[in-house]
Amino acid sequence: MVEFRYGPVELYLVGFDSDRPHPDAVAALREIIESGAVRLLDLVVLRKSAEGDIEMIEVEEENALGIEGIELFAAGLTASEDIDKLAELIAPGSSAVLVALEMTYARALAEKVAQSGGTVLTAERIPAPVVNAVADMIDAEEN
Repeated sequence: MVEFRYGPVELYLVGFDSDRPHPDAVAALREIIESGAVRLLDLVVLRKSAEGDIEMIEVEEENALGIEGIELFAAGLTASEDIDKLAELIAPGSSAVLVALEMTYARALAEKVAQSGGTVLTAERIPAPVVNAVADMIDAEEN
């Protein structure tokens, strides 16, 4: 019997115009974690200076960001190579939060697929703004 410790994991890099995550974004993250749909494995705050220098802040290092009290189940999971690559996407003078979210709701599905001898050949996430824009276009064409 196949049993996984973790379900699928998705990395999100969310950018902000200021030097810290917006409180509403932190509240939304807390809400989805508390729902049980996801489990927060890792979280790193990245700041890029106007000169392009990157500062990496671990959650445990700074409570002033408003993200204290959020438990990380696999702190350090996000590799420094991934962080370096993703940091290139951050605009100078802004910040971003990199989160590794385990899709706990999908763990059972992943186990059953593996038990049945199946292999996930690819998985793709379509961002919500894209889905909504396409749905709006379809609705407009039908009306």
